[in-house]
Amino acid sequence: MTLRQLTLFKAVAQHLSFTRAAAELCLTQPAVSIQIKQLEGHMGMPLFEQIGKRIFLTDAGRELYAASDDIFNRIESLQTSLNELQGSIKGQLKLSVVTTATYFIPSIFKSFLKKYPEVNLRLTVRNRTNVLERLTNNEEDLVIMGQVPEQLHVTAQPFLDNPLVVLAPPEHALVKKSKISLERLSKETILLREVGSGTRIAMERCFASHNLELPQIIELGSSEAIKQGVIAGLGISVLSKHAVNLELEKGIIKLLDVEDFPLQRNWYVAHLTEKEMSLVARTFLEFLLNHK
Repeated sequence: MTLRQLTLFKAVAQHLSFTRAAAELCLTQPAVSIQIKQLEGHMGMPLFEQIGKRIFLTDAGRELYAASDDIFNRIESLQTSLNELQGSIKGQLKLSVVTTATYFIPSIFKSFLKKYPEVNLRLTVRNRTNVLERLTNNEEDLVIMGQVPEQLHVTAQPFLDNPLVVLAPPEHALVKKSKISLERLSKETILLREVGSGTRIAMERCFASHNLELPQIIELGSSEAIKQGVIAGLGISVLSKHAVNLELEKGIIKLLDVEDFPLQRNWYVAHLTEKEMSLVARTFLEFLLNHK
């Protein structure tokens, strides 16, 4: 059994497709199939079974997949330890960010990677619920989000302002109004993210603090979808100002002057409190907290 064979096996197991695994690894499908056959010969039993046009892991395949995760994690840990012994800022940095953070985080990554070009960044973009799941399962070095979880034992530090603003299409009747009350806002249709998102939680708390319930809501799954909904006139919305800078510059979305807004929040970088962070992760954390 070779690491090369395990690498190919893991790719096929993840995709449950020889074709997609071969494309990911820039190999031909027959080359991947041959290596998997050789691995199955070493194991003495099949690792995949085909039903119709689909393939599935056998019991042996599932056992090997779990073991391969342990093996590759141990190798990664070894490489990280060797880099730290050398005092080298290189190796893998695993980050998970909520979708809205993609409007500003690439420029920070660019500056960091320019300073530390030997760092291999693995970025995962998910909604808040999935980011919290990855944080809980210790799948990431650090996560970036706008709402710190209260139920987890995490260390979170603010590093950037995150004002939430009220948005409307240019032709909306409230655009030219000033000091719009939250009660007046409650008569509008509001476009919001899914339950559990940081923006949704902030809006629920804001309305509750004024003894108001959220008005009619259209739920959309991304900030991009919400922006397009506002532009199309489906309703008004509340988003991070970082997500709408371009649209505001173009004038295709307008800010509403609403009492108690912008809601002043922060972007946070977080990790499990008991997690022992690598030198790369510690270096990025320091860079992020001092980035201007």
